[in-house]
Amino acid sequence: MALDLFRGVRPLTRASALRDAKAGVMLASMNIPQLLGYARIAGMPAVTGIYTGFLPLIAFALFGASRHLVVAADSATATIFASKLSTMASPASAEYVALAGMTALLTAATLLLARIFKLGFLADFLSRTVLVGFLTGVGMQVGVAMLGDMLGIPFTSRRTVLQIKQIVLQFNAIHWQTLAISALVVATILIFKRLRPGWPVPLFAVVGGIAASASFDFAGHGIAITGPVAGGLPHIAFPAVDWFQMVDLLQVAASCFVIIVAQSAATSRAFAEKYGERVDEDRNLLGLAAANATAAFSGAFVVNGSPTQTAMGEQAGARSQFAQLVFAGVVVIVLLFLSNWLQYLPRCVLAAIVFTIAVGLVHIGQLIDIRAESRGEFRLAVVTAVSVVVIGVENGILIAIGLSLLRHVRHSYRPHTMVLMPNEEGRWMPVPAQAGQMTSPGMIVYRFGADLFYANDHFFVDDIRRLIDGAPTPVKWLVIDAAAITDVDYSAGRSVNELCESLRNSGVKVIFGRVNRYLRADMDRHGITPVVGAENLYTTLHEALAAVHPELGEHADA
Repeated sequence: MALDLFRGVRPLTRASALRDAKAGVMLASMNIPQLLGYARIAGMPAVTGIYTGFLPLIAFALFGASRHLVVAADSATATIFASKLSTMASPASAEYVALAGMTALLTAATLLLARIFKLGFLADFLSRTVLVGFLTGVGMQVGVAMLGDMLGIPFTSRRTVLQIKQIVLQFNAIHWQTLAISALVVATILIFKRLRPGWPVPLFAVVGGIAASASFDFAGHGIAITGPVAGGLPHIAFPAVDWFQMVDLLQVAASCFVIIVAQSAATSRAFAEKYGERVDEDRNLLGLAAANATAAFSGAFVVNGSPTQTAMGEQAGARSQFAQLVFAGVVVIVLLFLSNWLQYLPRCVLAAIVFTIAVGLVHIGQLIDIRAESRGEFRLAVVTAVSVVVIGVENGILIAIGLSLLRHVRHSYRPHTMVLMPNEEGRWMPVPAQAGQMTSPGMIVYRFGADLFYANDHFFVDDIRRLIDGAPTPVKWLVIDAAAITDVDYSAGRSVNELCESLRNSGVKVIFGRVNRYLRADMDRHGITPVVGAENLYTTLHEALAAVHPELGEHADA
């Protein structure tokens, strides 16, 4: 079967191609200087950062599925492998570059294995609430990080809290000319974004910044610039390292793999949901594997799906991977003809552009909407955002996934339980289960709102015993509405058996209603059916109630 290529590009019309081409040029103008910064974080030669915006971009567009995800150098993964590689070789040396390439290749291998075993489902544990908090935290983190270059204050830490502290302690060291340029760029972008949203103002800012810097010698006036950048296309070669070094790099590659899967999945899903698109995370894993493999062979380093760069592309107007292909084309032109001019780009101009993107990632309106609908999910979103800001993207997103799972488990551990009770019109309505409630004299109709498993089976048993012991008159029939129960594990099966035997010995007849085929299979397997009696298992609640009193079946639609 033919491989379905360029899924993130198709369908493509003339109008959409022109729109994405324009966005790709703007994205390149903002991202190429940023890639130089990521290379510095990674301890790699500056030009290798630009390499990550060439072949890896094309590889992901070829094999990936996301229409929005920008896959290139990223600060999170760059920091992870740089901390290890710096102990193995001198930064920017030939040996260091080879180690970085092998790390990317090993990361590609783990991503390919994840694709083979279809582990893309892990992204399903990222709820919309988590995504809102994640992007908000990223926006806050990136915004603070950009303040260093915008103020002319050097940061010595990647931690947001420490960066804020450094700004406060070095307030008197602010370079006011740098701040003035930064403020001008931010104000211009925000004003034109409202008045003329289609104008490529960031591109004008980059070109204008380079021209002004070269003409007026910004560097001579204390305004930091990018500095010399080597040119030329990358050389394709295998990253040769010895066997023992490769083994040492496995743990680093595994760490990069976790961050790539979590961060890329969160980013691709967030932007896909914004445009009502489907997400194929398994296919994205293949694209990420291909991108990292090409990075390894082209002298670059680990690449990742970047939320900041993806937001840049989205705000520039990109709606498909065609914009990233244009981005890659611009990179080729820069490498061949324009790399010498990048040295004049003021860092404060780039920081100001990225700062405006970061502001757009802070979703205050959505947080307000979440709080109005669910305070629990609002707290989850806030914790996610704070985690990203305080301990970093790489750990924050993992904590967010863990909190999402814990919240889900908590609901399953303590599900809603109800008893059908007659209202003023005599119609049965579900109300929260409390001792003393009875559906009718001698009968309790009980609903349990989750599957039965080892963590909640004791709650199921205790809740039923509390209802029966607290009933105002002796209970003769317990009708269990099993509509929400689709699975019973071994531990729960033992607990249900013991409960049913105990109730039968006490003169209480247990009847199950709304028993689906999956639950029935589990009841047969765990020996519950013989204890309760197959004649007391019904597929509808109407039949279960009619088995107690024929006239009661009319209430089953409650």
